[in-house]
Amino acid sequence: MKKLLTTGIAALCLTLTPAMGQTKTVKLRVVETSDVHGHFFPYDFVEGEPLQGTLTRVNTYVNRLRSEYGDRLLLIDNGDILQGQPTCYWSNYVATSEENIAASVINYMKYDAETFGNHDVETGHAVYDKWVREVNCPMLGANIIDKQTGKPYVAPYTVFVRDGVKIAVLGMLTPTIPCWLNESLWRGLEFQEMVSCARQWVKHIKEVEHADLIIGLFHSGKAGGISMEGGIEEDASERVAREVPGFDIIFFGHDHMQHNDWVTNTAGEKVLMLDPSCWALNVADATIELTFKGGKLVKKDIKGDIVSVRDEQVDEQMVAHFEPQMQRIKDYVNQRIGHFETTARTRDCYFGNSAFTDFVHNLQLQISKADISFNAPLSFDSKIEAGDITVADMFKLYRFENQLYILNMTGREIRGHLEESYDRWVNTMKSADDHLLLLNDESKGDQQRMGFRNYTFNFDSAAGIDYIVDVTKPDGQKVKILQMSDGTAFDENKTYKVVMNSYRANGGGELLTKGAGIRKKDIDSRIVYQSPLDLRYYLMEEIKRMGNVNPKANSNWRFVPEEWTVDAGKRDRKLVFGE
Repeated sequence: MKKLLTTGIAALCLTLTPAMGQTKTVKLRVVETSDVHGHFFPYDFVEGEPLQGTLTRVNTYVNRLRSEYGDRLLLIDNGDILQGQPTCYWSNYVATSEENIAASVINYMKYDAETFGNHDVETGHAVYDKWVREVNCPMLGANIIDKQTGKPYVAPYTVFVRDGVKIAVLGMLTPTIPCWLNESLWRGLEFQEMVSCARQWVKHIKEVEHADLIIGLFHSGKAGGISMEGGIEEDASERVAREVPGFDIIFFGHDHMQHNDWVTNTAGEKVLMLDPSCWALNVADATIELTFKGGKLVKKDIKGDIVSVRDEQVDEQMVAHFEPQMQRIKDYVNQRIGHFETTARTRDCYFGNSAFTDFVHNLQLQISKADISFNAPLSFDSKIEAGDITVADMFKLYRFENQLYILNMTGREIRGHLEESYDRWVNTMKSADDHLLLLNDESKGDQQRMGFRNYTFNFDSAAGIDYIVDVTKPDGQKVKILQMSDGTAFDENKTYKVVMNSYRANGGGELLTKGAGIRKKDIDSRIVYQSPLDLRYYLMEEIKRMGNVNPKANSNWRFVPEEWTVDAGKRDRKLVFGE
């Protein structure tokens, strides 16, 4: 009996020992899109021509990988998918009874997880709440808090198990939403600071989920941007990577820039950071190998890449699937609404008065009956050709679904607002050979700066007043307001009604706060009107009413001294636009 027992134990040991020491390697792939902005299909509904990138090419790339990896591939999206191409506007505000096309595309491509972007929030509760219900994959946002419950408004994270590997994906959104968007769009919500939120949930994931791999999916840029009280930062992805140990990879976006970097956190661990930029031109792609020995994770081998999909074949099956919606959108955007006698270009806006910007200025003043208008070029380089104007052209004229706002501002605040704008826009010239514009070679690949030092959508000019911008003066002293454009005196102590878009009126770009000196908490008390519908709608209705339109520059402001600025402007125009 004793001999049989000994023999049995020995046999059992021989059976278990190889299994207990067995080595297993699991290969995973994670692909991220971010800031797609409606670039679903290989057709530009604004320009009426083919589009590079788009999710139809991403799908070709992903399906090829899925044939190799199966469910060991995760496809994730990082938000800002509900605004951009007219596809989004049509679905958000025209065909509202149907499933949002952004949800249909996400479901068709079998995304595994999705986060909110700030432009998704900008569509308002009615749009994004419906979108969340329609999307089949988990919608993530750990730092989007429901004020009533004190809990995340959507799932903070989700967990996948693939070939025995437990993968947690934690989602967050840039918390500076209140700096751009009126509370009516996010009523009932608040947005937590990202580092403390990440620390809380990583601790929970480690203790409760015991994940083998922790991934961040953050709609927040790498570093910088605007900041709020309480250490709240717009772009905090890198800070989270450094200060919150536990993450293996952070996929991020929002800044429309490509990033493929390694960061060492406070525990001495390496964290991969990937950002594919925007418009589905690229994907962020991580290849992961996890090695287990005796059931214990002993090694992680992670590689990251930003992959262009510009040369991928279009997924024709996907195009065919969505052809009915695409045709309806084409029919919508091809509707004629008026006629332009002359061509208007945004590139003229950077060098003085322009027909493009001033046309919007004049319509804003006409619609609102305000005293003064603020407006900036929302598209870096766009134009509306002379001829019949369609709905599609309105997306060139006004890129975003901003509302129309009127604020009470003193003359001194108006000048301060413009000082801040031009300080970001133009150089302080020391000689006739200097640049007129504030340019930066490093930003040429940045889709939001395009060779400028700062964001061009914050280059506000004004209508309703006559003024000069002296580029030889230091920052804060360049703008001199001469008079109201009707010839009456301009008074820095008088209160004026100023019309602008909702982004600017809610503090976007910080021109009202840093420039005009209005405290963020006091901005709401200055608002005397906000339109129920988007500004593009009112501009479109006004063009329909006018029928024939002849956009012209107002000639109410200019750069001085002109013996310097005219030639400097020509040189900079050639540098930026090649003409």
